[in-house]
Amino acid sequence: LLLLTLILWITITGANYPSQLLATGLFWLEEQLTALFLAGNAPAWLSGLLIQGMYRSLAWVVSVMLPPMAIFFPLFTLLEDLGYLPRVAFNMDNLFRRAGAHGKQCLTMCMGFGCNAAGVTSCRIIDSPRERLIAILTNTFSICNGRFPTLIALATIFMGALVSQTYSSILATLAVVGIIMTGIATTLLVSSLLSRTLLRGMPSFFVLELPPFRRPQLGQILIRSLLDRTLFVLWRAVVIAAPAGALTWILANSFLGETSVFALIAGWLNPLGQLMGMDGIILIAFLLGLPANEIVLPILIMGYISAGSMLELDSLNALRILLLDHGWTWITALCVMLFSLLHFPCGTTLYTIFKETRSARWTLLSALLPLLLGIIVTLIINQGAQVIMR
Repeated sequence: LLLLTLILWITITGANYPSQLLATGLFWLEEQLTALFLAGNAPAWLSGLLIQGMYRSLAWVVSVMLPPMAIFFPLFTLLEDLGYLPRVAFNMDNLFRRAGAHGKQCLTMCMGFGCNAAGVTSCRIIDSPRERLIAILTNTFSICNGRFPTLIALATIFMGALVSQTYSSILATLAVVGIIMTGIATTLLVSSLLSRTLLRGMPSFFVLELPPFRRPQLGQILIRSLLDRTLFVLWRAVVIAAPAGALTWILANSFLGETSVFALIAGWLNPLGQLMGMDGIILIAFLLGLPANEIVLPILIMGYISAGSMLELDSLNALRILLLDHGWTWITALCVMLFSLLHFPCGTTLYTIFKETRSARWTLLSALLPLLLGIIVTLIINQGAQVIMR
């Protein structure tokens, strides 16, 4: 836990400046592209679709996601190469057995911190079909790569602002660690619930051989973390963010009467969103972000921007201003962070679950179970906070 906290603190503290530099350069390029389109007398809809829709989403994904990933993944890979993660599994084996699950589920959970789809695939190491299914259904509670940048950004903006600047990064780090620990606790609780209801049975035992601590190979760490993880996840986010940004712009600029389609859908979702401590735009961002968790925040920003102020988000402070202008508080940020943890898996993970289970029923349950938990938890948190603050 202390090592994880240290890694997250280094990530949060070290990512701010390079993120700001990247954003400055990318949004300067946006200005040049806009001027080029104007000089070429391009139609306004084409400029809006390609620049304000696709390019701006791409710029946000790259500037906000790349620096945290470039710091976090090498440090996390260092623990793997050192031989430390098997010891984490050893320490948590007893907890999983008491929850009626298999001790190897801890290893699949750790794999889920990289990618939930990879975590689901790694559940093949569990021989028992019942325990393998429990591990598959609960792997989404491991925060994947795509959700870390969103959590880090919101924790830095809102949780860090609750204290003086001296301690802001520490509180932001603790907030992210708290979300991770909530995910681990949820994994154990849901595993216990499933093992006592839908998937009854006795937990099986296994022998875990601890590898020796070994000197990390820096070359392999850099290759695995930067090429296999950072660039892979960033490329997937970029490929999905571009059409998602275009779709969001189209919905925000297609009108039925005087109201955009995006605003209509957000309006339908807004009553539920308000009860959950959020709003309709946040919920539609999660829905449109089904292809990949990386694009939820860019879609949310596009929704706010298209609905009003054309703000260039060249820093976390600009994002803070945008969110505050739309009524966000630290309670909103907390509910969004919790819902990011407790909501349906991304499209890739759902497809992987279907391939592994060959069952539409279990795949549907893997989507509905965390979604229901997310709605209930955010309802309780928001309503409880409202009562306390009155």
